[in-house]
Amino acid sequence: MAHEWELVQSGPPDARRTVLLLPGGMCSARSYAEVMAEPALAGIRLVAATMPGHAGAPPPEDFSTDEYARITAELAKSVQADVVVGFSMGAMVTYEMVVSGAFSGPVVLLGSSFSPPDEPTAFRAMIRLGSVLGNLPAIVLKKGVPAMMKKAELPPDRKEALKADFALNNPSDMRLGLQAYLRWLKRDDDRARRLCEAGVPAWNAPKHSPLHALVPDHEQDVVEDCPHVRVVTLPGEVFFLPNEAPKAIADVVVEAVAAI
Repeated sequence: MAHEWELVQSGPPDARRTVLLLPGGMCSARSYAEVMAEPALAGIRLVAATMPGHAGAPPPEDFSTDEYARITAELAKSVQADVVVGFSMGAMVTYEMVVSGAFSGPVVLLGSSFSPPDEPTAFRAMIRLGSVLGNLPAIVLKKGVPAMMKKAELPPDRKEALKADFALNNPSDMRLGLQAYLRWLKRDDDRARRLCEAGVPAWNAPKHSPLHALVPDHEQDVVEDCPHVRVVTLPGEVFFLPNEAPKAIADVVVEAVAAI
């Protein structure tokens, strides 16, 4: 059964190219507002989609990464996406679409994580506690994200809008989604190598935040040596990449579109 998606669109409906934008965990399609407003992307059809089970969107039947990749690939085909951009958990889904062969166009991975050390230890511990404490850790995380938003360099009205979207999250859906995400991180299947072997043009922009570790040396070496993958360093130390570095992201998206 086809999933019902919450979409936000901009740009010419009959544009020559279409880019699908996947937000991070607990974020909605509206989190891409800053990127979608960038002049460099004015001639491109942009379709942002709230991930199922996030920011109040209907949950998927199965929270596994494989299922997310499957239903998102169907969406990409439905909107005729030429490029897929994913942030954080959206990058995870984008990655799985590529390595599974479900999507073969250029991709942009923002704030990507390939293994457990790429995510903060405390964050992983909170996810694991969900197996014992139920929804309580998810509730704590939900309350903590707006506090992190205070440091973001955004106008007050945008901060309030993003906080309102975070408040839509269902703690039970959060727990199931985060636990599936952690299981995916723990899978040792040499993700950097698989991304390279997929052979699609890819731009990888890890988070540069005190909350996040650098990817392991092996993965970094593989990615940097891969002819299809470009490692992108976005300016500053930010957490909410689509909101705080929209121009840099727009420039990368333009490159990805040009690679078609």
